[in-house]
Amino acid sequence: MQTDWLDTIRFDSAGLVPVIAQDWESGVILMQAYANREALQLTVRENRAIYWSRSKQRLWRKGEESGHVQILHAVLVDCDADSLIYVVEQLGGIACHTGRASCYYRRLLPDGSWETISEVLKAPEAIYAADHAPKD
Repeated sequence: MQTDWLDTIRFDSAGLVPVIAQDWESGVILMQAYANREALQLTVRENRAIYWSRSKQRLWRKGEESGHVQILHAVLVDCDADSLIYVVEQLGGIACHTGRASCYYRRLLPDGSWETISEVLKAPEAIYAADHAPKD
């Protein structure tokens, strides 16, 4: 596969581009993360979502600890080539480290408070080993 398509992407000064993961069937936004050039290239090669973890400073294959892998169906780029969408099949139905289907589970109410609009499908403690459990 040619790699010159990667030259189209406008990575930021840290070498990253924001990526939205979107469910391939429902269109629901699952999460937002970042990819560097290597993560994007590997995502296409391996046909699964791979990101750059800013907190761990390393490549992160979605589902490597939780088993909630994202199978790639398409990569979309915006008009400025500085934002991507991974259209994915979310295995296990959980994208969020909180155990929810989507990371976007709170809605702003007119009074300025946040309302939780999505339930926990599986407790994080049941998904991650104690030493890998993410902090909310």
